[in-house]
Amino acid sequence: MTQRGGARARDADWERLSQTCDLLVVGGGVTGAGVLLEAARRGLRTVLVERGDFASGTSSRSSKLVHGGLRYLAEGRIALTRESVREREALLQAAPGLVDSMPFMMPHYRGRRPGRLELAAGLALYDAFAGRRMHRFVDRDEALRLAPSIDERALTGAHLYEDAVTDDARLVLRLLQEARDAGGIAVNYAEATSLVRRDGAVVGACVADRAENRTTVVSSRAVINATGVYADALRGEVGGAPRLRPLRGSHVILPDWRLPLAQAVAFAHPSDGRPVFAYPWLGATLVGTTDVDHREPISHEPSIAREEFAYLLDAVRAEFPRCGLRESDVLSTYAGIRPVLEDGRSDPSKAGRGYLVLRERGLVTVTGGKLTTFRPMALHALRAIAPLLAPRRLDLAAQPIFAAAPPPAGDLPLSTRRRLAGRFGARARDLLDAARDGETEAIGSMPALWAELRWSARNESVVRLEDLLLRRTRIGLLARDGAAAWLPRIRAICLEELAWDEERMQREETAYAALVRGRYGLPA
Repeated sequence: MTQRGGARARDADWERLSQTCDLLVVGGGVTGAGVLLEAARRGLRTVLVERGDFASGTSSRSSKLVHGGLRYLAEGRIALTRESVREREALLQAAPGLVDSMPFMMPHYRGRRPGRLELAAGLALYDAFAGRRMHRFVDRDEALRLAPSIDERALTGAHLYEDAVTDDARLVLRLLQEARDAGGIAVNYAEATSLVRRDGAVVGACVADRAENRTTVVSSRAVINATGVYADALRGEVGGAPRLRPLRGSHVILPDWRLPLAQAVAFAHPSDGRPVFAYPWLGATLVGTTDVDHREPISHEPSIAREEFAYLLDAVRAEFPRCGLRESDVLSTYAGIRPVLEDGRSDPSKAGRGYLVLRERGLVTVTGGKLTTFRPMALHALRAIAPLLAPRRLDLAAQPIFAAAPPPAGDLPLSTRRRLAGRFGARARDLLDAARDGETEAIGSMPALWAELRWSARNESVVRLEDLLLRRTRIGLLARDGAAAWLPRIRAICLEELAWDEERMQREETAYAALVRGRYGLPA
């Protein structure tokens, strides 16, 4: 059977794994992708392998916020907040259409914390880190005009401020695209089954292709463990003691008409005072998040627990009492496992969000942190491997995160062209040129175009249907039943672009439907 471009490119990358490289990166989430880009653009021959799909772990299951973290500021984590705010500003400049400013409202209620003066002081420091003033206080009437569905009982006013929002999986894919342009190699469904050592030091890994029946050995001068919540497992091969506390964060997605919001609303949960957010995301409304210890094996795909589901719906019903939210209104749910550093605190919400870089017998591990801080984490990891690359010297001064990508010319609305440039960078024009008749139309009420789905199937290492619908595009989260209503048209694209036969397509649809019901639907 003839292979289309995506399958051929993956095979070519697999063949290149057997060549000795400078650096092997294990893990294809945002941290690993950031390391690959920063290493490749500095001339290092760098290979990345990911046991599942790119961004299939925490990096497609985050809260989608690129933010400094006001609650970290309240807990006294000044350095973490400063670094996060500065990275947020850099991403806003580097990736418009992928990372965009999001106005936030935090209502104030009589007798509840934080008080007006307390929050104003924190927001002033937040703005100082960004180098621009973005917050202001509004009275009760203006707050209700901006968010008419919020609880007006005991409302005294609100603070407005700014953070940013992204499509986390597409952020990872943009990093990988630019890393490949710089000479990096990235292969998904390629599992590092064991480390290779010479004289006690790690010098590579045995890698198994989980999509095809083949194995290879990747030899490298240095290895970076960027496997997120799995980092302790790989560290165990060199005797590293566990350092992580897996925490689960769960979310629900609602139709935007069911809870229409023009900006994000941040509020305290009525039962325990934890911060909860509700905000517009890709044409829907996203609500999150929880913070609970994840007791199940991390090898099992996480899903929202019944208690978390009820917790988030209770929060929405309390803050937006007039919306009359029902369980059946929920489009989808998702859960991610955060690789949080164990610090002995009993309350999961108080656990630190800093990151850790360790060098153990040649294996450098970078883990912890948050979506926003992937670049400083990557540069810190590269500093840790620098002695292993001697006498070669690395210039690790920060560089622009992405190459400039102006919106492609054309008749589409500027907002659509800007969105494509943010997600696909220099490939946005090629994507539009490859579109068939009718494929520059949106998929239902979602912002994604049919042309994006075809382009991703053809060019972005899609191995399974879930890769295409849950990560390359997000329509599996944004449409009911995992976008089941659109499957006939999706099927036609997959049969052509992925060269799947009818039997393979049926297997993929069956597996995808089971995944959506079991891990992205309403909990039993």
